[in-house]
Amino acid sequence: MSKANKNIRHLRAFKGWSQGQLAAALEIPRARIGAYEEERCEPPIEVLIKISDIFHIAIDALVRCDLSTVNRDELIRVGDNRILFPVVVDREREDKIEVVTVKASAGYLGGYADPEFIGDMPRMSLPVRIQGKCRAFPIKGDSMPPLRDGSYVVARYVDHFKDVKAGKTYIVLTQDEGIVYKRLYPKGNILELRSDNPIYKPYVVHRKDVLELWEFVCAMNMDDRRDEADPVAGIYEMLHHLKSDIAKISKT
Repeated sequence: MSKANKNIRHLRAFKGWSQGQLAAALEIPRARIGAYEEERCEPPIEVLIKISDIFHIAIDALVRCDLSTVNRDELIRVGDNRILFPVVVDREREDKIEVVTVKASAGYLGGYADPEFIGDMPRMSLPVRIQGKCRAFPIKGDSMPPLRDGSYVVARYVDHFKDVKAGKTYIVLTQDEGIVYKRLYPKGNILELRSDNPIYKPYVVHRKDVLELWEFVCAMNMDDRRDEADPVAGIYEMLHHLKSDIAKISKT
């Protein structure tokens, strides 16, 4: 049985509804509910949208996750629906933060909504309590000094784009870029992403292409090098300007 078909049966039973009651709510024949649950056909997108609205479960979770293994009371609400972000606590009721390792980051785009993928991540606690759902992400490259390659950013999940603050830094997940850490500037239906290292040019993404958004909480450098101004970034910037000057001279 596919996950979507299995979830329809699970959600109907969870609600205590008969196939006829669910069919009435979806405005479809009862026989179609039986066909979905017996995996004789797949539910079309318009049916999945209605199921998402009725049971307050994100469509992505409906088609990718086994909801029978998840405690629905621990899911975070996103808009009118819920998404698969259980808040993990230990026996002392202290919040636990999933750590996306460097190895796991390579598969994060495919597993961010999979409870088994998230469940396999190591976890840690912060010395202070942070409101909201937090997760730690690895940083790659030198685009956001003073953070270095291999550092980690702990970030809090953002429910709505209206909560994005211009000039603040965020972890952004998109289909094309995967995980990136940038400074955001919302402009209508697009987000401008800027690096703190001036050699990297800003670029934009459409809000509809953003799969996840996490707001910076704190950062951890994973080595003991001194926090001095990065001379490499300065050299890169100087060479960039020198290249531009040479190009202008060549045109004269």
